[in-house]
Amino acid sequence: MATLLGSNVPCTRGKRRNLNGNIVTKFAASKITGQGFSRGTQLPGRLLLERDKRAKWHGIPTLLQKLYESSNPNSDLSHAHSFLKVLSSHLSMEAMSFVTEDRKTAQESTFPNTYTFDLFGGVDLLVEILMRPTLTMQKKKPKMNDDLVKDCLSVLYNCCICTEGVTKSLAARDDFVLFLFTLMTNKKTFLQTATLIEDILGVKKEMIQLEGIPNLSGLVQSFDQQQLANFCRILSVTISEPDVGNDDKHTLLAKNAQQKRNASPSRAEVNQVTLMNIPGFIERLCKLATRKVSEATGANFLQELEDWYTWLDNALVLDALMQMATEEAEQSSTESSDESSLATSPLRHRLPQSMKIVHEIMYKVEVLYVLCVLLMGRQRNQVHKMLAEFRLIPGLNNLFDKLIWRKYTASNHVVHGQNENCDCSPEISFKIQFLRLLQSFSDHHENKYLLLNTQELNELSAISMKANIPEVEALVNTDRSLACDGKKGLLTRLLTVMKREPPDSYFRFWQARAVESFLRGATSYADQMFLLKRGLLEHILFCIIDSGCTSRDVLQSYFDLLGELMKFNIDAFKRFNKYVNTPEKFQTFLTQINSSLVDSNMLVRCIVLSLDRFESQTEDIKVVEVLSECCLLSYMARVENRLSFLFRLINIINVQTLTQENVSCLNTSLVILMLARRKAKLPFYLNALREKEYAEKYPGCLLNNFHNLLRFWQRHYLNKDKDSTCLENSSCIPFSYWKETVSVLLGSDRTSLCAIASYIDEPFMDLDRDLLED
Repeated sequence: MATLLGSNVPCTRGKRRNLNGNIVTKFAASKITGQGFSRGTQLPGRLLLERDKRAKWHGIPTLLQKLYESSNPNSDLSHAHSFLKVLSSHLSMEAMSFVTEDRKTAQESTFPNTYTFDLFGGVDLLVEILMRPTLTMQKKKPKMNDDLVKDCLSVLYNCCICTEGVTKSLAARDDFVLFLFTLMTNKKTFLQTATLIEDILGVKKEMIQLEGIPNLSGLVQSFDQQQLANFCRILSVTISEPDVGNDDKHTLLAKNAQQKRNASPSRAEVNQVTLMNIPGFIERLCKLATRKVSEATGANFLQELEDWYTWLDNALVLDALMQMATEEAEQSSTESSDESSLATSPLRHRLPQSMKIVHEIMYKVEVLYVLCVLLMGRQRNQVHKMLAEFRLIPGLNNLFDKLIWRKYTASNHVVHGQNENCDCSPEISFKIQFLRLLQSFSDHHENKYLLLNTQELNELSAISMKANIPEVEALVNTDRSLACDGKKGLLTRLLTVMKREPPDSYFRFWQARAVESFLRGATSYADQMFLLKRGLLEHILFCIIDSGCTSRDVLQSYFDLLGELMKFNIDAFKRFNKYVNTPEKFQTFLTQINSSLVDSNMLVRCIVLSLDRFESQTEDIKVVEVLSECCLLSYMARVENRLSFLFRLINIINVQTLTQENVSCLNTSLVILMLARRKAKLPFYLNALREKEYAEKYPGCLLNNFHNLLRFWQRHYLNKDKDSTCLENSSCIPFSYWKETVSVLLGSDRTSLCAIASYIDEPFMDLDRDLLED
């Protein structure tokens, strides 16, 4: 016994009892220090039996000892498998209760069997058994029984979800993580392997590098469509930049500093390139995303769907049932017959219709997410070309009414953002992911016109011809064979459902973002008129003024969309004035704008820019008429109102709080001052800012803050080609004029009437000199 328990163990019976009481403590300590006992096999079986009943171990340490003894390289693993099955029966009920009880925090007292299994080295033993074939020196690697592998993986997954720390310890073993991917080549063990990998990668400190997976290309090409869809759940963790989870880290100051430190591509970006290099990968994802599913029938479909997704914690249970259906069909599921084999399965016929649809929807969520991430990555243009070639947009258009946006709505659900902690139903997640994909697809890219059908493309051409303006080059270059089919294009279908949504539905946020992305970039009169003719402006104004909508996110998305829709478009301002036809309505509209300038400043920018252009077109009778009648243009024409917006825009931000969301306030304030500079009124505006400071009893505060913001602006934008292009396209002001105006404002010559420094009295100069110091 001395060799097992240590040479200093006294032999008195009383002391031995004390030792028995501290077995758990010693095992727990060994996991931390790496010294002492590491598994139950190091203890005598008699001692374990003696202690078992009182400790309520249910024979788990003894079973682990037998499993260890029967799993050596030269033994018959059938005996080991029988012991594992007994162990699995002890653990499976705890795992099931964990999954069905809202995933409470794993604690030793809540799941004693799983805790005991891990404590006595069960997790390490199973890893050792699984990886044993890779450690042999023989040329022909021994093959383990598929059922044994499945049971090992299932027990490991149960331990991961029930015992804190197991997932992290497995994630720390890079050799085991990479080994798991090799198990995915076997269809019989694929589901268990994928589920375990997904859990492990979710907690891994460093993102795995896909190029390190042995024969990744061959592995992915060997997957059938169902396996590929499951694999997308794993890929989503490997191609997305990790969420830092701290608001301070989201500031532009912090992001810029991080980019300086990490100049090379991130692991996520490298993984995206690795995926792009797999032959046929994008094409297969497009087929998955656009694959048709059986239609739901019966009046109770919605209730049936609600009942099912409430207990589907993730795809594990659902995939298991669908796998049973496939196996029962006794057919090989090749890529071309995935659906047909499932459709002929007797068990599949016994599954609720809603479950079949949710199954397909859950897959499509993951596939669309991967495509969306790739669309926003460095390979964007290459991805765009492939998505167009493989007809992703027409395929989604064909699914829109039957699957993506069926007639019923689930407006009673609280919808969260798209992240791993979102508890939305599959239906809601699918809709949000679909809208995010449309937003990414349309944003600043000429392929956006593929969202229309041929008839709608012809309508755009006719609008341009009637207005006697040239067609947009991107429209001319659009390959119409790749555009949408049917009576309506995808954009028009989206507008239809958008109008039907309840006022505070969070879908409105994503819908507005998707439509806005179609308009973003260089302003197109034809695009605007296409949407104006479909009543979009009146719908937006109804939501802002009359619907009672209180969601700040929804209102912000509608302000942004309204700005893109109205910018430089005299017809839009005329329509605005027709809808906002009473002082009460106009006051409600202004109240909504003024309630949060961070949300509405893009609309303010649109009005200021449009007013400036219209004032230079006074030879046009229509423009003169609208200028004189439109309450919105008349309001912004008053200099005191523009100054009021300028004061508040500068006052609500500073360098330390600038984010991607509120930096637009800085750019809107710059637009106001650039237009003033064009008319030689910049000194007037700067002096007004100085007078405002003194009136508020804070001399130097506003102007010093603005000075710091502009210094940051130079550092941020002068190294970002995309950002500068966006500023130029959205404002129709050359970026050279942006840079020149900022330089003039930051001039050090205190005699210059256009330099901020001239309007700050010496005692109050540079109050925040060190804000930009590295």
